Amino acid sequence: MTHNDVITPVLLSGGSGTRLWPLSRKSYPKQFSPLLGETSLFQRSAERLSGPAFAAPMVLTNSDFRFIVTEQLAGVGIDPSAILIEPAGRNTAPAVLAAALWQAKTDSDALLLVAPSDHEVPDAEAFRAAVAAGVPAAKDGRLVTFGIKPTRPETGYGYLELSEDPGDFAARPLALSRFVEKPDAQRAAEMLSAGNYLWNAGIFLFTAKTIIAAFEAHAPELLGPVKAAVDNGKPDLGFLRLDPEAWDGAQDVSIDYAVMEKADNLSVVPFGSEWSDLGGWDAVWRESGPDDKGVATHGAATAIDCENTLLRSEDEGLEIVGLGVKDLIAVAMPDAVLVADVSRAQEVKQAVTALKAKKSRQATAFPKDHRPWGWFESLVIGDRFQVKRIHVHPGAALSLQSHHHRSEHWIVVEGTAKVTVDEEVKLVSENQSVYIPLGAVHRMENPGKVPMVLIEVQTGTYLGEDDIIRYEDVYARG
Repeated sequence: MTHNDVITPVLLSGGSGTRLWPLSRKSYPKQFSPLLGETSLFQRSAERLSGPAFAAPMVLTNSDFRFIVTEQLAGVGIDPSAILIEPAGRNTAPAVLAAALWQAKTDSDALLLVAPSDHEVPDAEAFRAAVAAGVPAAKDGRLVTFGIKPTRPETGYGYLELSEDPGDFAARPLALSRFVEKPDAQRAAEMLSAGNYLWNAGIFLFTAKTIIAAFEAHAPELLGPVKAAVDNGKPDLGFLRLDPEAWDGAQDVSIDYAVMEKADNLSVVPFGSEWSDLGGWDAVWRESGPDDKGVATHGAATAIDCENTLLRSEDEGLEIVGLGVKDLIAVAMPDAVLVADVSRAQEVKQAVTALKAKKSRQATAFPKDHRPWGWFESLVIGDRFQVKRIHVHPGAALSLQSHHHRSEHWIVVEGTAKVTVDEEVKLVSENQSVYIPLGAVHRMENPGKVPMVLIEVQTGTYLGEDDIIRYEDVYARG
């Protein structure tokens, strides 16, 4: 493999995955959760697209997730080449164009592999082989897409119609006839038996200059705003923040609709191994390896005399028990529980819509609030008090801040905290506590090599997260 064949993965990681509520929410979507196994889908995607054939990945995400992205990549020992921050969700077309324009600044011949970061592909070796099979076509100016061999009449995916027979589904570029929208059940069954339709995986391989030329030909209206967003982007702690004003002018449109459905230089590489976009709890149930009665459990879950059922507890302190249930999905979080018929798994979005309508916090916010320095969770909330558990990563520091409406009491339960209160700086170790009076300027840091955990008791007339005046912040939050 020559230097020119090295592929830069472009991981799209901005989505919010509402069909996997309550585990996946706007503040902490499914790609960052360990849905299957120990690592997150995002980490598994990054690892799958690493090795001798790949350069360091580029990630597109939004501002809320930027520190989760860097933390999770560091967790699997991968250093990104660039993290581009989208000021607002604009679907996949502007994101892909931004990645290509950014890459083209240094090398317009570079190969880019665009992939969602929330898919599950158990056989990573076979997937890398399929990608390698597409490289000659991509270098030859083709837009290469990847089609999955369908295993059932799925109505949740779009399809790719091939103009030739895929035969044994060996990985090689084939000609594409057209893109097909998500079908109804009857049409899906017809396409499955026809044999020349593949699931559209939403994964693409091309050179930077080929995809930029495709946008020039088929979606020229996106070039101006996206190019300005990249050119006027501001570097910020190793991230590139795309310019919000220019980005606002970009249309909200998918790459399929903007470019792929109109292009005539498309090739498809079939992929015959297992693949799932984990687009609903039914897919998670299938990928969790159900037993011979169709039962899959996760965490503190017990199934007694159940059939075709998924039971998941996402909290070790929360037991979920199914007794004599059939065709059921039950997912328990500390602050929300979903109970659904397996056949209605694709409709979980409706639950999120209903919760948003009643202004329920659980619709979008995760019980753990992830921050660049670690995370916190509320344990108890009263009218004039709140108890939190705060986890601070080794070497991390919270901003120097004060509050108008609350005082705080900190008790260290693991590790050692370096605490600043006005002029005084001191070390507070396990079982020691410190009081932060109302209005005092304060900060906590973890100077150690292990995580530091403390219990925070807040008392006051208003306990909202927006009662913070920041004086300095190593993470440059506005």
